[in-house]
Amino acid sequence: MVSTRTIEEQASGHVPGSDGYRRVMVAMFAAGVATFVLLYATQALLPELHHAFGVTPAQATLSMSLTTAGLAVGLLVAGPASEVLGRTPLVAGSVWLAAVVACLCPFAWSWPAFLGLRLVEGLALAGLPAVATAYLREELHPSALARATGLYIGGNAIGGMASRLLTAPVADLAGWRWAMAAAAGLALACALAMTLTLPASRNFVPRPRGRAGRSGMARAALTDPALRHLYLLGACSVGTLIAVFNALGFRLTAAPYHLSLGAISLLYLVYPLGTVSSSVSGALADRFGRRAVLPAGCALAMAGVLLTLLPSLVAVVAGLACLTAGFFVMHGLASSWVAVRAHLAGASSSQAAAFYLCSYYVGSSVFGSLGGSAWSAGGWPGVTLLAVVLLTCSGVATARLRTIPNLTPPDAQAVRAAAGRGATLP
Repeated sequence: MVSTRTIEEQASGHVPGSDGYRRVMVAMFAAGVATFVLLYATQALLPELHHAFGVTPAQATLSMSLTTAGLAVGLLVAGPASEVLGRTPLVAGSVWLAAVVACLCPFAWSWPAFLGLRLVEGLALAGLPAVATAYLREELHPSALARATGLYIGGNAIGGMASRLLTAPVADLAGWRWAMAAAAGLALACALAMTLTLPASRNFVPRPRGRAGRSGMARAALTDPALRHLYLLGACSVGTLIAVFNALGFRLTAAPYHLSLGAISLLYLVYPLGTVSSSVSGALADRFGRRAVLPAGCALAMAGVLLTLLPSLVAVVAGLACLTAGFFVMHGLASSWVAVRAHLAGASSSQAAAFYLCSYYVGSSVFGSLGGSAWSAGGWPGVTLLAVVLLTCSGVATARLRTIPNLTPPDAQAVRAAAGRGATLP
């Protein structure tokens, strides 16, 4: 006899508490950790790279910016490719390829060679971010989507934190090459865990290979007004976070703090707040709607940026905590919103997610480098000014999202009933 839960999962996706749901979340968590360990492996090492290669602070940030730029370009290919090839093969291949390239980074013989490897690494990393939210939307029950996306984003936060906490102390003890090797080793372990747990897609339906089909899906993903504002929100919010953290190492290794890289890396312990805030905001969004919760994330991030202007190290840490929590509220809600909105608008969920993440990583790349330039030109007040401008743009996008009408297709009531929620659809 087939259980009620099994029938429900086959019809609507894995439900919370099921073995399939747990396998999906463990695999996506491991893949997220691997991706973001590699993506942010050099952020805590920027002062060390500045001295080791004799480059300026702005040039040192290129080790971050070129990786995120490569990822942004890769997203434009990975998203459409997943519509034909499938989600899980692309995720697995992406994580393994990036981990192998990361193993070559410690052997870079020059600054251009190191940057070239980081660029290739970014291109390889594109598979997971391009399809993660689309995969979750297809494979999970609707009632679990916002919360599961929040947990996935939280796993990304853990990966980002682990990267900084791992590489900075190793660099203090043995230099940047061993630090990069440690990050590559952790990524390989996570890739293995992902391979052992990731379930195959059950609800994936290949999209047309023809140019007309692809262009139609792209047009829908680019013309919807809510999606366009979500793309802007992603670029400006992550640009704020990366600009602040890129400049942080230069500020805290200088007077009056004179902290070591290992000590500075402890400040990344604020990243678990991203796991908490993204999960909590996802649950609140399931109940009250994303439009009601999103402004709180923007306001919290702005308060955090302003707190970092105070000279006290305690105030700086508190400001970083608020900024991190607020950012992950915005990013977690925007990520799940893009997937659902695109589906209701008749666009490809993975292609819309690719456009969102392309904007996100272009923002990270461009504004992250501007953070180094702002530090060189105006010190911490210059970095704060850049962050305030970016968060103001995020606030404008958030306000506009509240005024854009909901999409209510004929099956909207059925989706709400399946989700067991009273929240308004995006």
